[in-house]
Amino acid sequence: MSDMKISLPDMATITITGQIVDKLIRLGDGDAALLYLYIIKMNGQISASQAAIDLNKNKGWIASALANLSKIGLASVGDTANAAAEQPGAPQPQSQPQSPLRSSQQPQQVQQQPQQPQQPPPLEEPRNYTIAEIKAELTAGSEFSVVVNETQRVLARILSPDELLRLYGIYDYLRLPVDVILLLITHCISESRKSSGGRMPSMRYIEKAAFTWEREGLFSAYLVEEYLKKLDEKRDIRSRIKAEIQIRNRELSATEDRYVEGWISMGFESSAIAIAYDRTVVKTGNLTWPYMDSILKNWHKKGIHDVSEILAAEGKRNVSVISTDPNEKHGKPSQDEMDRMTRILNRIKDAE
Repeated sequence: MSDMKISLPDMATITITGQIVDKLIRLGDGDAALLYLYIIKMNGQISASQAAIDLNKNKGWIASALANLSKIGLASVGDTANAAAEQPGAPQPQSQPQSPLRSSQQPQQVQQQPQQPQQPPPLEEPRNYTIAEIKAELTAGSEFSVVVNETQRVLARILSPDELLRLYGIYDYLRLPVDVILLLITHCISESRKSSGGRMPSMRYIEKAAFTWEREGLFSAYLVEEYLKKLDEKRDIRSRIKAEIQIRNRELSATEDRYVEGWISMGFESSAIAIAYDRTVVKTGNLTWPYMDSILKNWHKKGIHDVSEILAAEGKRNVSVISTDPNEKHGKPSQDEMDRMTRILNRIKDAE
């Protein structure tokens, strides 16, 4: 993509590289794109307070948009009131005044690896909001009114004073953008219905999820979409693993969950875990988690993570078992072992 020139009302001309345009498009955040144009117009430096006035936005909006720009390497903010846009050859400020942005909204610099967003610094202690503040916010007709109305609509109930305070904390303290908050509530409704037989989530449930999203840096619809996609993929893998190790009609315990999470992070396919499960049962008589874990860790050390790699490794060594026992000698596979392997592979094939 070639560079593009944008003519501003005062006839000033700025140039944005195609790479930067691609980054803004992938980010999918119109607020961040608007703020980026504003920063460029202001020669790479802005005051959060003045930006809020010029763009007719509040400081929370400025902080969220700036955080997203920082995550993709298009702006950097230190302990200053000025944000420098990352344009090739753009002069960087040498001396800057104290920042009006609160510390929780000052993203770390992202320059060397913009594709890997850094975690924001810990939030400062939240203050206690009052019902009077909530009423004033609603009366002022801010974006929070949209959040309240839509939340009450999808939850099919009027929010209590306590629920309004929690919702306002998500909006004002966590600084999640309005569209992200609405996506959060929709997601929580879906999750709650799945896990509780159709019940709507409580505001405490939504608040807990909001803190998770804030820690994950989900400040745009694009980032939320990517996060939920990965969540669904992991959930699908876990479901297949549970089926392979014969766990049905119950959730994994905390310890079991840690084992499964570890196997997924190592890169094992569910079919490979099925083979490890079979060998664990044959050896110990039941599902012995530590023993099965040792088999998979041993394979992981050897770079073996799927069925074809297991069979290839065993074929080269002419053995039927890759054991975690260093004292166990390997020999040619017995007919029983060959038959059992065939049954496992057929079961895996049928499941697919």
